[in-house]
Amino acid sequence: MTATDFKYILYISIVCFIFRQVHSLKKEDCEVCFSVLERFSSQLTDKIKSNPQLIEDEFKKFCKSTSNSNNSAKLKDNKFCYYLGGLEESATSILRDLSKPLSYSLPIDKLCERLASKVGGICALRYDKTIDVKTVDLKKLKVRDLKKILSDWDEVCEGCIEKSDFIKRIEELKPKYLREEL
Repeated sequence: MTATDFKYILYISIVCFIFRQVHSLKKEDCEVCFSVLERFSSQLTDKIKSNPQLIEDEFKKFCKSTSNSNNSAKLKDNKFCYYLGGLEESATSILRDLSKPLSYSLPIDKLCERLASKVGGICALRYDKTIDVKTVDLKKLKVRDLKKILSDWDEVCEGCIEKSDFIKRIEELKPKYLREEL
């Protein structure tokens, strides 16, 4: 191997490393996964963290606390548990894909990335945001949030394609749903 070959290999390795760092999963991209795993891993003792089977047992106990709730956030946590196999009624189980990496202290962001590659719906889970329509700048919201505002009002936006269409429809409906208190 010549020095030039070595330089190319080194250059490609550095570019790949930087590219991987730039495109790592962010908390807002997979918020339920991050939230559940941060809460779960923080309650594990060092003894439990070193044994994948104990981690799986503790995760099943953790998931039982998410059941039978009318709380929207708990329902999202429960669905996350269902996807991983932490509930009795789960169709499949990939708890080993959770417990092994946790046992060797894989960071939560990397663990969520791995889980998302195995189960596509994990990062689609989102906690409901409460949006104060009176004070928020609608132009800064995502289309998903604009659709949620309309959905909360039981309204539709016929023919809306662009973000500006949704904003226009919300502005038209604001007087109907937001009354100024005296």
